[in-house]
Amino acid sequence: MAKLYSKRTLATTKMLPKRETINFILNFSKALKVVKASNMNFEIIAN
Repeated sequence: MAKLYSKRTLATTKMLPKRETINFILNFSKALKVVKASNMNFEIIAN
């Protein structure tokens, strides 16, 4: 059992996001607005 858990993978797969995912996150962050009022924060998403 110890041998099974002690093996290390030599090659790690490099995970890269798709262009659509990056565009979605950027567009979401552009539309997100945080308004601070006294001791409360309001998050507004402008579509």
